[in-house]
Amino acid sequence: MNPHHRRYPATHLEPLVHRRTYALAAAAAACSATTALALCAAPHALAAPQPSPVTSDFNADGYADLAVGVPDATVNGKARAGYVHVLWGGAKGVGRHGGIRISQATAEVPGTPETGDRFGTAVALEDLSGDGTAELIVGAPGEDVNGLGTDVGVVVVVGGGKGSSRPGSNAMVGPAANAAYGWSVAAADVTGDGGRDLVVGGRDKVVLRAVVDDGEDLVTTTVLATPMGGRAPLLATGDFNADGTDDLALAFHTINAPYTQSHVRLWTWDPAERRMDNFWNASNGAASALATGDFDGDGLDDLALGECREIADENIDDPCGPESYAKGGGIHILYGHPSSFGFRTQTLNQDTVGVYGAAEDGDRFGASLAVLDWNRDGRDDLIAGAPGEAIGSRARAGAATLLLSHSGGIVDPSSGEATSVAYHQDSPRVPGAAETGDAFGAAVATGDYDKDGVPDTAVGAPGENGGSGGVWLLPRTSARDSYALTPSNLGLPSPTTALRYGRYMSSH
Repeated sequence: MNPHHRRYPATHLEPLVHRRTYALAAAAAACSATTALALCAAPHALAAPQPSPVTSDFNADGYADLAVGVPDATVNGKARAGYVHVLWGGAKGVGRHGGIRISQATAEVPGTPETGDRFGTAVALEDLSGDGTAELIVGAPGEDVNGLGTDVGVVVVVGGGKGSSRPGSNAMVGPAANAAYGWSVAAADVTGDGGRDLVVGGRDKVVLRAVVDDGEDLVTTTVLATPMGGRAPLLATGDFNADGTDDLALAFHTINAPYTQSHVRLWTWDPAERRMDNFWNASNGAASALATGDFDGDGLDDLALGECREIADENIDDPCGPESYAKGGGIHILYGHPSSFGFRTQTLNQDTVGVYGAAEDGDRFGASLAVLDWNRDGRDDLIAGAPGEAIGSRARAGAATLLLSHSGGIVDPSSGEATSVAYHQDSPRVPGAAETGDAFGAAVATGDYDKDGVPDTAVGAPGENGGSGGVWLLPRTSARDSYALTPSNLGLPSPTTALRYGRYMSSH
């Protein structure tokens, strides 16, 4: 199990009435579809909620915070210069205790806002220094650098502290024009020394910045440089080879750039060579999201591939599970194993029994993923966004689905069924109304933002209000008491423009 994973208890959750009714477990066979799922999901009583460890506390108040990247925002008159909005957690819930906007116009942040910097394209809150307060990691892939050219890209780390930000620095700058460093970012202890190392995705490249030899040396090494369709890969971390140290997962695909290919690759640290070694590969299955969790409770990290689909004909059988599951977006899960990662797999989509909705082309089920242990049974559960989901006649209104784990994983091996609860803007008690193009579920994040021991879920809807966007908060991952955070009610500048607020968010 990844030591950075957190376990969250829960007490109440309200499911929608699904198009089909399912038994949740033998002990809960009498529960109706309108009964609180928390009362039916397990035959034993749930333990009292306990506050979760906080790793994303940027303002040092003891509560987890949420960072929202807004790279399309205008700053100091510069279009798409971008900023990050950090929303404070607190007893009343995230976003109800204020927050702070951080950009390259912020005194503590190096550089100046420029047109097209896209500061906030990638964002993470991680305690890199180990002092109990999170740092803000921000990617700006459009950053220009004198002497190097345009779109060099930069990754900025900004220190956190009581009520405000602390001095920041450029942790990694691209080496040349069009390197676009900062398209994706991740942080984990890949070297096994107890510190947090920084992984950066740029155009067709992944780079690791690690402190080694008990903090004496800073090593920057290229993990992989290869055609990736002119993009950065997806990044995730977890202990995939079961050696007690974090590894790196990356996924990328290309279509005729210069040829069609798709790969998921796992890398581990080689201390002798002081670089990352590739130890596992899967080809031909492209994904739109990656998420790490222990979905079967065996203590080993598993990897979920969201919106997994076959891209190229490389004579590889079913890289994302049965081909039929790719319709509308399939989630393919590679399970951990002491010696053979991915030996066991599961695949599901919206045609899987127990999953909300029906698989339809363009749903994009699994386009975003986040992990939580909702019912504190020791197994991680999964939140899957489907920003292309039609709600009634409103195309691409979007939905997000909670997928509860079973003893054998997200899909119960004995029945082939899943257990799910879905949310969208036409769900009872969810504010707003589902509208064409809202893209609810384009991004999802989880965290115990009110510190009550129960995981909350944030769902981004960047198409809301003509592209101004918004983030919907589901306290305790329930529609009850849910609320919307939009640029307008948050008092952000230019609330009527296409900020696409909610497209990029940090998780945990």
